[in-house]
This record gives sequence, structure tokens and C-alpha cells, in this order.
Amino acid sequence: AAAGKAPRPSRSLHGRMSFSDLSMSGGMVSPEDLSLSLAGSDLHVFTIAELRAVTRDFSMTNFIGEGGFGPVYKGYVDEKVKPGLRAQPVAVKLLDLEGNQGHNEWLTEVIFLGQLRHPHLVKLIGYCYEDEHRLLVYEFMTRGSLEKLLFRKYAASLQWSTRLKIALGAAKGLAFLHEAQNPVIYRDFKTSNILLDSDYKAKLSDFGLAKDGPEEDETHVSTRVMGTQGYAAPEYIMTGKMFTNAPIFTDNPRMFITVQSGDG
Repeated sequence: AAAGKAPRPSRSLHGRMSFSDLSMSGGMVSPEDLSLSLAGSDLHVFTIAELRAVTRDFSMTNFIGEGGFGPVYKGYVDEKVKPGLRAQPVAVKLLDLEGNQGHNEWLTEVIFLGQLRHPHLVKLIGYCYEDEHRLLVYEFMTRGSLEKLLFRKYAASLQWSTRLKIALGAAKGLAFLHEAQNPVIYRDFKTSNILLDSDYKAKLSDFGLAKDGPEEDETHVSTRVMGTQGYAAPEYIMTGKMFTNAPIFTDNPRMFITVQSGDG
């Protein structure tokens, strides 16, 4: 590698780059190194000017909501923004520099969703890594989060078949993560992180707290306790040891909420 430049991170087992692969490359990963590391992932790299344009300069008329990462805005992209980009609405998530999450969570999301593809994982279309700006661009999910659907006022009650479809879809997304050749531990499985399209197809989102699972003969990984209180597995809270199937514990209360919630 050239003097002063971190070496390009290698790929872990079975071809998927892990967060540890990138973090071990030394120092802050540059935008160029990140782009090279994700070559072949079909992610688009946006400029901050492009994302200002597609969101009308992050206008409040385009504002969708806000979470621990930061505010989310609706936008619209097409080939005029990036050659080869399909015309579609998108959700643009802007990292709040004073919020609860930071560069590492943003980078984790780019690494995981930039490589993982499944019908029940939200699709990451691209990102922006320019100066202090950290943004993520996703497919737009028409019905928003399951949490908002279940608990908003004056909403029509969901049919049982729809509730079961949502629960099954979320479970399929989780199963894909657990059964991958390089398992992924999804540490924040809750209704606000399950997004729904116009047909109530459920997709898991928000991978900022995700972690690579145990490899080969390992049974668990050790990590500081993170996630939402009341949803984490008891053994994880007590020991800091995360097993691949730990998010199944969080699935139980979420499934109960989805199926039993009365008037949505």
C-alpha cells in the first residue's frame, strides 16, 4: 500500500466482508477504500449535493420521521441522479452528529446491507460519505414501520391473515441472517425496525447494531450489551455473550404484539 494509506481490507470466510475486516485495516476508513471494498455490491455512492436535490434540501415537506440514527426524508431518484439508477422513491436517512449513534453504526449498516440481499431485508440503494456527512439511501417502504401501523390512532384493525404475513416475513428475514454462511446477529429486533411495503411485506431494517456471528467452531461472540431494553435475551444481558439465536427471544414479544394488538 502507498505510504500513509491503509491497506484495502480483505474478505472474511465465504467472501462476505465483515465489520472487523474493515476496522482492522487501521485508522479511519477513507471514502475511496470503502467504495473499493464494496466493489460489486451495486451500491451507489451519492454526493451530499445530489441528496439535497432529491429531498428538496431536506425539506420538512419530505420529512418522514426520526430515530436514534437521525431524521429520515423521502426523495425520488432516477437516471438523471445516477446513470443506471431505476426511477423510484427512496428514504434518505441523515446521521445526526449529536445523536445516539455515530460513524461506526453508519459504517456497520453500509457493510451489512451493502452485501446482504434478501426479500425480507430492506434494500440499501446507496450512501453518502463526504466530509462530515453520513447518509444512507434505502428503498422507500410505503406503509412505514410496524410500530406505527399497530399503535397509531384511528387506524383500521389489521386482518389476522395480514398480521401472520408480517410475522412470517420478519421471521424469514431473521432466519436468513442466522443461517447465512457467515451468520449475522441482529441486535435490535423490534416493531419500529420492521418496515412494510404496500402489500404488507415485512423487511428488517436498521443494522447499525448488528454484529458478525460466531465462525467455525465458536458457539458465541462476546460484546457489550446493546439494543432495546425489554427485548434482549436474558443471558446476553447477564454475560455479554451473544449466541446466533439470541434475537429469537426478542421475536417472541414482537410476535405477540403483532398478532394480539387490538385496534392497531
